[in-house]
Amino acid sequence: MDSDAVRAMFDAQMRRGVREGPGVRVEHDPYGVVRQIGTDGGWSGVIWSGLDADTADAAIAAQVRYFTEAARTGAAPSEFEWKVYSHDAPADLGQRLLAAGFTPEPEETLLVAPVRELPSAVGLPDGVRLRPVTDEAGVELMAAVHDRAFGAGRLRLRTELLAQLAAAPDTLAAVVAMAGDVPVCAARMDLLPGTEFAGLWGGGTVPEWRGRGIYKALIAYRARIAAERGYRYLQVDASSQSSPILRRLGFVALSTTTPYVYVVPAPDARTPEARAPEGGGGGRA
Repeated sequence: MDSDAVRAMFDAQMRRGVREGPGVRVEHDPYGVVRQIGTDGGWSGVIWSGLDADTADAAIAAQVRYFTEAARTGAAPSEFEWKVYSHDAPADLGQRLLAAGFTPEPEETLLVAPVRELPSAVGLPDGVRLRPVTDEAGVELMAAVHDRAFGAGRLRLRTELLAQLAAAPDTLAAVVAMAGDVPVCAARMDLLPGTEFAGLWGGGTVPEWRGRGIYKALIAYRARIAAERGYRYLQVDASSQSSPILRRLGFVALSTTTPYVYVVPAPDARTPEARAPEGGGGGRA
């Protein structure tokens, strides 16, 4: 795999060319910034920015103004995220965001693998079965795993997935691993039309079931679906916990990404520390 070429393709298709979907509006501003707004309270933020040292500060200020006004009119959540990749310009973009009042979250690694080079055999521990998520009951099971694996974000995850299932079910492949009647692992995949990348999100296992190969099985399950649907690559923003597993399966690091989060101050805030109530909760993971 030509990493430079695939990274350029990823930027073009999944960032600069990101498309609207259920509950999602995409806007391009004059600074070359591409932002996504969750119209139902879902994830909102900057996905792409074609900036340089001369335009970065003005572009950052423009996004803060935009999301502040949108939050105060109810058109956007009171928190938004700027996804900064290590290959983005200018090189000090993260420092500029810090100076503007953003807070960094843990760094993740952008990993990509050719779909047809990944294992597709789904091996599960005895007593564990897979349940595809196609209805509200399945979404509730996914949300239960998400809470135990990641600790937060259940309400927004539930809202986003139900909206996606209702409006565009073909763009989502989600699954829960069940040990009897207990959900122990869950994961989903976005299948965006017109792109060559299927995105892996939300893969998590409850603590007592980790280390038994279930997470790996859910990667194989999704890789098989992506291959059947004609996607060339799987993409994931991997945490430090999942990255070693993915690398052993053949995923290659193309960049790192750090979410920088800005919380819109309440209108009556008297100090920089005063913050408005959270409008959503939890980014895509």
